Amino acid sequence: MEEELKCPVCGSLFREPIILPCSHNVCLPCARTIAVQTPESEQHLPPLLHSRGPAPPAAAPGAGPGAGPGAAAGSAACLDSESAAGGGGGGDHADKLSLHSETDSGYGSYTPSLKSPNGVRVLPLVPAPPGAAAAPRGAGPASSSLTCPQCHRSASLDQRGLRGFQRNRLLEAIVQRYQQGRAAAAAAAKCQLCDRSPPEPAAVLCEQCEVLYCAACQLRCHPARGPFAKHRLAPPPAHPGAPGGGGDGGGGKGAGGGRKLPTCAEHDLENYSMYCVSCRSPVCYQCLEEGKHNKHDVKALGAMWKQHKAQLSQALNGVSDKAKEAKEFLVQLKNLLQQIQENGLDYEACLVAQCDALVDALTRQKAKLLTKVTKEREHKLKVVWDQINHCTLKLRQSTGLMEYCLEVIKENDPSGFLQISDALIKRVQVSQEQWVKGALEPKVSAEFDLTLDSEPLLQSIHQLDFIQMKLPPVPLLQLEKCCTRNNSVTLAWRMPPLSHNPVEGYILELDDGDGGQFREVYVGKETLCTIDGLHFNSTYNARVKAFNSSGVGPYSKTVILQTSDVAWFTFDPSSAHRDIVLSNDNQTATCNSYDDRVVLGTAAFSKGVHYWELHVDRYDNHPDPAFGIARINVVKDMMLGKDDKAWAMYVDNNRSWFMHCNSHTNRTEGGVSKGATVGVLLDLNKHNLTFYINGQQQGPPAFENIEGVFMPALSLNRNVQVTLHTGLEVPQSVKQPKLPNN
Repeated sequence: MEEELKCPVCGSLFREPIILPCSHNVCLPCARTIAVQTPESEQHLPPLLHSRGPAPPAAAPGAGPGAGPGAAAGSAACLDSESAAGGGGGGDHADKLSLHSETDSGYGSYTPSLKSPNGVRVLPLVPAPPGAAAAPRGAGPASSSLTCPQCHRSASLDQRGLRGFQRNRLLEAIVQRYQQGRAAAAAAAKCQLCDRSPPEPAAVLCEQCEVLYCAACQLRCHPARGPFAKHRLAPPPAHPGAPGGGGDGGGGKGAGGGRKLPTCAEHDLENYSMYCVSCRSPVCYQCLEEGKHNKHDVKALGAMWKQHKAQLSQALNGVSDKAKEAKEFLVQLKNLLQQIQENGLDYEACLVAQCDALVDALTRQKAKLLTKVTKEREHKLKVVWDQINHCTLKLRQSTGLMEYCLEVIKENDPSGFLQISDALIKRVQVSQEQWVKGALEPKVSAEFDLTLDSEPLLQSIHQLDFIQMKLPPVPLLQLEKCCTRNNSVTLAWRMPPLSHNPVEGYILELDDGDGGQFREVYVGKETLCTIDGLHFNSTYNARVKAFNSSGVGPYSKTVILQTSDVAWFTFDPSSAHRDIVLSNDNQTATCNSYDDRVVLGTAAFSKGVHYWELHVDRYDNHPDPAFGIARINVVKDMMLGKDDKAWAMYVDNNRSWFMHCNSHTNRTEGGVSKGATVGVLLDLNKHNLTFYINGQQQGPPAFENIEGVFMPALSLNRNVQVTLHTGLEVPQSVKQPKLPNN
């Protein structure tokens, strides 16, 4: 309540409070300091536009002085001339008070302002211009105004000056009771920790500890440091039993309980008996008889008192309910503070435990890695020491043999020399052969073939964060890294920068290359994926999305990828028989065995027209190499075409046959030799296979109605060497028109 009892200008408890027309209150001494006086003819002009010359003469002469001595002694801003009544042109009190905002007053935006101790802006007193006191009686009248320091609305003063504002007697009485009650409470509040008898008066109250301290006990038991640094110390509260400390003002007297009834400000001998609703002020009978409130709504004072009390009580009930809710909300907030503090400590402890566990795991892993390094070092040292000892022994033996041979050479006995020379020469030769190539090279290097890749762990540590239970954002396709090669496509993506939502994996979807539906081709944590075995000369649409424990995020933009028109491939060393030898970047094949062995190409075909050639580099002793296509699981230790997984043409130097499931068909004259070229045309649009030798078709189309996925295939033995040529256009004589889907 204390804030309600302080003046907005001086910041102290009200002294002789008066009620402004805007219903705010201000001390009478403070009102004298903020009143503004201007000539009437200039009161609506900005100060910068005021005339510097003398005031113009008034339209009517002024009347005699009639202001009271109190107004004259209070401030030069108060007007003591009764001539203002005649110059105003009207007797109605409501017309004397001009209520308008500071902006509308004309001078508010130009007058400098100050701030009161309560933080509100007030207008200072404007001194009267020089010579104003000596102005002649015929000069124009001056008017005064007062600006409310809270709402900044201005009110004009009449000839009564500040006496025209009503005194707030109720507020004055409440302030008086409050001062008495505070003094009594301060005298009654005692320190709760004093050892003295009686205890010292309390100086402060700790709002957290809820304990009263005197100055000495506060310094000793409640220092402003450590855990008490954040405690708030407040003045001791009002005593509940003290006057003004609670209840309905038990220390004061009610209306009619001995207090003097207020009298009218204009008629000192008349008490207030009526209330003017229009002027919002109490009036007496004499005011009514003088006709000042003829057209106003006037009601009985007691009835209006009860009516306003009921309205105030009803409004207070609403405020009380809100205050009760606010108190409950404050209790909830305090409980929330406690919960936040406890949960924060729990999460800190959990975080520390998790980080300590990571550190412990890293320490254990470091110990394991150090053990591996130690073992590697000891192994290298052992090998080097063994090599040093072995070399030292051999060197000692060689040196001894050399010295012995030198002594033998020095002897002059030919017969004795020849007796041992043969054996000695053999020993020297054997000793020389011991130092073969590589014997004088270290068996191990000084470098350690151990590489620790800590980058993924560092990235994981940098990305270590709290899991936000939100869907992952849209992945961004890295178009500069997306590419196609033959019938395979490679796609790369990443998450948007500054994205903290966790991602557990990605789902990559691809259509069928013919405008069909999307299907999942990859699910995992990698951000780079290569899909093999697609159709040549086809257009694929790809998109990716991320997922976590909360669900699946939205799709990325769709990227369009075009596979190659023709196939570029080599022999596949991973699927070839172990007797096959590949060279020339896996484009040339030969064999270590006299038996036929199979090798496949790295490309797989399921649609389109494809053509490749094989050049015979070496052809000895009339072997039977076989050329054709096969499934991935073809048998690789016999001639191509002997099982049901291959379709081939095997040929010697005179003739050729087509073979599938060990069935020989279509014997055709014309064979191969060194330098010959065998062409293979796989037309999956017509589902047939055709062979060529040196550019000429060898027999009819070899196989019809073949469907599925096929890989280029070859079988040969050690008498043949073949080089593969790919990326070739289909020969013009047999080239087929492309279908719209290709």
